[in-house]
Amino acid sequence: MNAAPVLKEIARRLNECGLEAVLIGNAAAALQGAPVTTLDFDFMFRKTPSNMKRLKELARLLGGSILTPFHPASDLYRLVNDDRGLQLDFMPAIHGVRSFEGLRSRASRVYFGEWSIWVADLRDIVKSKRALGRPKDLAVLEILEQTLDEKNKA
Repeated sequence: MNAAPVLKEIARRLNECGLEAVLIGNAAAALQGAPVTTLDFDFMFRKTPSNMKRLKELARLLGGSILTPFHPASDLYRLVNDDRGLQLDFMPAIHGVRSFEGLRSRASRVYFGEWSIWVADLRDIVKSKRALGRPKDLAVLEILEQTLDEKNKA
């Protein structure tokens, strides 16, 4: 599946509603050349009253709904559009990442046509997956580290 058209729409809608978020996780790693796949898009964002309104507007623009919070003990907000198979997770905290500001300062813009998405640095993705320590994260850690080594040698 080519995720570029979906990411272009997500980028457009993020810009339209003014929600500043940074893509992190396997989708962000794939955009940096890592041979990984994913079915969802994970974002870190600032959880403020105005950004919560923007997140609701994003859901409206994408024709989806928000499950809030996804789990009672969690601060994860899942935006879904079941008809399109679209799933975006928004988190104000990410394991291994100290702050949104720090993550954002190391992120880079990736353009899809005229729209862009902030994409976390691969080093932050590796730190996050290592800190999480879940089997599914540890399973891709070696691949991500190899990709990071190749990028550093280039």
